[in-house]
Amino acid sequence: MGAPGGRPSEPVGPERVLGVDELTVLRLMAEGRTVPAVARQLDMSERTVRRKARSACDKLECDSTIEAIVWAVRHRMF
Repeated sequence: MGAPGGRPSEPVGPERVLGVDELTVLRLMAEGRTVPAVARQLDMSERTVRRKARSACDKLECDSTIEAIVWAVRHRMF
């Protein structure tokens, strides 16, 4: 049951906020793939790959993709 005011009783962590594409982009970058390589593998444009990485950073309140990757590794997201 939720907390008073309609809020969830448990906080929603960033792992529940990141989408599958965002996590996949971060994972592939963590493996050392370049933006063009990630784009080819996921069949999306380089711009979309960059946008997914930036979106993950924004959601995690990170200043860089590297910081988002470190967060994901530390939280065993992949």
